[in-house]
Amino acid sequence: MIKVTFDYSHDGKVHSFTMSGHANFAERGLDIVCAGASAVSFGTVNAIMALTGVDPEIELEGDGGYLKCVMPRSMPTETSEKVQLLLEAMLISLQTIERDYETYIKITLNK
Repeated sequence: MIKVTFDYSHDGKVHSFTMSGHANFAERGLDIVCAGASAVSFGTVNAIMALTGVDPEIELEGDGGYLKCVMPRSMPTETSEKVQLLLEAMLISLQTIERDYETYIKITLNK
């Protein structure tokens, strides 16, 4: 199962997210749950860096199915709002996958 955890700061903003595990929906290379979750998460990280100039702290273990992304604590308000919008879009996309494949992906919000 893919486990995704969103951690929120005291002001209600997403501070970090962690994704770990494997969906095991299908064999490697054919697993649409894994491919979808990976595309959404890596696409979001790439969009944050390209569209906002923010370089989050990234911890990655490809074979282990692990991605951790931590946002900087201090950003200009406008940049922070853009980052938050992208992260909330990521959450909604992952929740859509979870709704259809709840046996294979679980999202936790730590508010």
